[in-house]
Amino acid sequence: MKDDEGLQYHVKVRPGDVGRYVLLPGDPGRVEKMADYLDDPQFISFNREHKVYTGTLLGEKVSVVSTGMGCPSTAIAVEELVAVGADTFIRVGTSGAVQPGLKLGDVAVVTGAIRDEGTTPQYLPIEYPAIADIEVVNALAEGSKRVGASYHLGVSHTKDSFYGEIEPDRMPMASHLKERWKAWEAGGAICSEMEAAAIFILSSIYRKRAGGVMMIIGSDTETLLQKKHDPDVMIHAAIEGIRILIRQDRAKQAAA
Repeated sequence: MKDDEGLQYHVKVRPGDVGRYVLLPGDPGRVEKMADYLDDPQFISFNREHKVYTGTLLGEKVSVVSTGMGCPSTAIAVEELVAVGADTFIRVGTSGAVQPGLKLGDVAVVTGAIRDEGTTPQYLPIEYPAIADIEVVNALAEGSKRVGASYHLGVSHTKDSFYGEIEPDRMPMASHLKERWKAWEAGGAICSEMEAAAIFILSSIYRKRAGGVMMIIGSDTETLLQKKHDPDVMIHAAIEGIRILIRQDRAKQAAA
């Protein structure tokens, strides 16, 4: 869907404004920090929760686009970025720990997502899994290793309610929320966030690639308020992962 100027209605971009490789933070305030890792980053647009910068890595165009919080605005961003040519999406953000062994500041490289949200059922039946692309997962894992991050591979829990996770006891459905959380933990999910499922489902539908690298910052109010962690290691891992993908894509193209 385009506006009167031929721009995508929400993200305000047209073909050529963004690269095929896109980093997707939630917070518009993190876009410039991530864009600083690119060569010659240029501001493209800022509308609602969607801020866009584009630069290069290894001579290839790479963009950073904020999604806002949650699957609805994330799905809008991915839809419009696909429409202008993007094909590789990496969610880069923070998350809560599900497994007790994870430490604050660890990195979660996400292999799939629990669809505990209301957006993706508008696209595919809930039985369809939200799975990350294996090439992207492997590149992010290798990128995390190269930058010295303490990382974990596993499934993320994508939900709609932030406070339902961090303050379940005050919710009318406290027992239900806590029972489900125990199920996610028992199943082996490693982290909880609010966007990955939408990115993975839309990428499956449109035959694009997607993955996610997220920093563990805690799963309760006290931890979130008291602990501060520098996101540099998470961003650095994502950037290194894109470099790996660029080299692999070039090698595949040369062999074709």
